[in-house]
Amino acid sequence: MDKEKIEAGVRMILEGIGEDINREGLRETPERIARMYEEIFAGSSEDAGVHLQKTFSALGSDIVVEKDIVFYSTCEHHMMPFYGKAHIAYIPDGRVVGLSKLARTVEVFARRLQIQEQMTGQIADAIMQHLKPKGVLVMVEAEHMCMTMRGVKKPGSRTLTLASRGMFEEDCRLREQALGMITA
Repeated sequence: MDKEKIEAGVRMILEGIGEDINREGLRETPERIARMYEEIFAGSSEDAGVHLQKTFSALGSDIVVEKDIVFYSTCEHHMMPFYGKAHIAYIPDGRVVGLSKLARTVEVFARRLQIQEQMTGQIADAIMQHLKPKGVLVMVEAEHMCMTMRGVKKPGSRTLTLASRGMFEEDCRLREQALGMITA
């Protein structure tokens, strides 16, 4: 990440909206925003596979659900936040991953310029690729500031996206069972 370019860009934006970049409250704003961008876009340089490498043997092949994983992301269309919860269900094929690793996987994809539809599929694909379960289902529900703060201005509206792979894609009974566990 090029902090100097970010700082210069922020100065230009502040000047463009008519602000005095030398006033006390704004003098350090470009540096603060550059540091913030390093944090909120850290997923751009991360590989989700790193978090899904360490697995444990598991005899059963019942559905595992990790739900209500809170995330914050940034919409690539308006560079405004969207935030919400991700829910992951998977059917192990002899191996399970630590539950915190599922939350870390969500973070990798949330911490980059993103669209919700793409993020949902990326999480599902990463779990399928690295954990190799029999199936995975990812549901994401989020509120988008570009819908609530500007434009149509509809606070409280949520967008739901769903990605299913493997057995969850093939077997609607299993998919409904997992969705029931998530919404319970």
